[in-house]
Amino acid sequence: MNLKFYLNMLSQASRTMASAISVTGLVLLGFGILIYALPELFATLAALFFFIAGIGCLSTSLKIFLANRRFNKANRNSDDAYRKNVRIHSEENHFDI
Repeated sequence: MNLKFYLNMLSQASRTMASAISVTGLVLLGFGILIYALPELFATLAALFFFIAGIGCLSTSLKIFLANRRFNKANRNSDDAYRKNVRIHSEENHFDI
């Protein structure tokens, strides 16, 4: 019984995973060194990111509030939108077999 093919695939998968972990570790080390060397730059970039994200959230919430206001105005002006004391009747169908 020859298992060389399966062992080769397992070996290749473990090598690929080890190389991916190595590259990730090197990237993380590089980011750590950059943040240590240039803290003002990264603090500015983080502040800029949060500022832009805040503006995006505020604009989206304003759009939702304005759409809700228009929707409520449209419903208030139409008389067909709501009727008092409306009863819905359904006919009961009896089938004789």
